[in-house]
Amino acid sequence: MPKRIRVLVAKVGLDGHDRGAKVVAAALRDAGMEVIYTGLRKTPDMIVEAAIQEDVDAIGVSILSGAHMTVFPRIANLLKEKGLNDVLLFGGGIIPGKDIVELKQHGVGELFTPGASTQDIVEYVKSWVGEHRN
Repeated sequence: MPKRIRVLVAKVGLDGHDRGAKVVAAALRDAGMEVIYTGLRKTPDMIVEAAIQEDVDAIGVSILSGAHMTVFPRIANLLKEKGLNDVLLFGGGIIPGKDIVELKQHGVGELFTPGASTQDIVEYVKSWVGEHRN
């Protein structure tokens, strides 16, 4: 039996709006994944430490505060420092297209903006993990 995909879903910084993160967490869980939700106001260091402790395949970060150009590169760099090159970092929130392009250059995976289909997110995570973790 294949290993269940484990995904850490996190809210970072002072952003207290977690409805989207909870909807995505539920969709991933409904698709058979094991989801660990960190709750609100986590730092990049806390997120990466939780990812290590939980041995996750992917980290999904929801951010609406506008700090995405600081937060995502910091998490990506911490993952590299810890040797977690095979853990997917993806996310969603209010992120302008030009910033999405730049964040992907930092090693961030897909970034889903408001209105994205939860099915698209589920399929993306399944596909990426299937290619990189099995």
